[in-house]
Amino acid sequence: MRILVIGGAGYIGSHAVKKLLAEGNEVTVLDALYTGHRRAVDPRAKFIQGSILDKFLLTKILQTEKIEAVMHFAAYSLVPESVKKPLKYYDNNVTGMISLLEAMQAAGVKYLIFSSSAATYGIPQKLPITEDTPLNPINPYGETKMMMEIMMRWADKADDIKSIALRYFNVGGASLDATIGEDHHPETHLIPNILRSALTHDQKFTIFGNDYNTPDGTNVRDYVHVVDLVDAHWLALQHLIKTNKSDVFNLGSAHGFSNLEILKAAMKATGQEIPYTIGPRRGGDPDSLVADSTKAREILGWQPQHEQVDQIIASAWKWHQTHPEGYRDY
Repeated sequence: MRILVIGGAGYIGSHAVKKLLAEGNEVTVLDALYTGHRRAVDPRAKFIQGSILDKFLLTKILQTEKIEAVMHFAAYSLVPESVKKPLKYYDNNVTGMISLLEAMQAAGVKYLIFSSSAATYGIPQKLPITEDTPLNPINPYGETKMMMEIMMRWADKADDIKSIALRYFNVGGASLDATIGEDHHPETHLIPNILRSALTHDQKFTIFGNDYNTPDGTNVRDYVHVVDLVDAHWLALQHLIKTNKSDVFNLGSAHGFSNLEILKAAMKATGQEIPYTIGPRRGGDPDSLVADSTKAREILGWQPQHEQVDQIIASAWKWHQTHPEGYRDY
């Protein structure tokens, strides 16, 4: 297949490109490189620098490259930033989805896999979270993802654009060959921040909040290995084409790990003591998010191979050891 990966220079997008190429697809990447890295893109993929907001460019790419399906990873995704700069998120995420759906309609492209989020659920009344859990986001990031899903549903009815939204939780790890990994500036994600503290011995690692309604007071999250995550995207695309039916799936391990538990696992993986301090809560962070991914496992045949948090951290640690300055090492 000829697949356009929007945001394919980012953390998850670059792993998706690697997976799609391994499955024999022709891949074109569109990325503005606001947060992504050109060096993260597999050289076998065609790379075009540009924004999802550029509907003319999108339409041209879809037509010229004879694209058959799109994977969308280009939404802004930092919860604290979305609270401070909500309009930035509505502009890129919501307007970007309008641009993409209009371009797909103009070019006659009918299949879309969307990187959605558990942030659409907000603070659930019970755990684990199923796809039927009411959507009630508590931050602009989650609300934009919910709005994007709503637009996809209406585009299905109006323009017959079939889509699958994959709502996932925390993603970690790196490619098993350590060629690509997680490199954000600034870095806000838990695992890479812990591992960078282990590398630099800067003693600056901070856990934000220890008064949440969880067993040890720190946030509890469901972690998925990035390699397993992109496997699910490929399975979802095949399912979408086979059934021609739009749907939504949770992707998660069904196991919650607190920030302190992740820190302890990282100490074990690195063989180091990692000093830390407790800071104030970040805006918009729910207490616990744990997925029920039964639907994806049964319908898509998704079988994660790296569900243990030790496996996730070990692959991330290998990446950070070989790329201590991230993609700037190249």
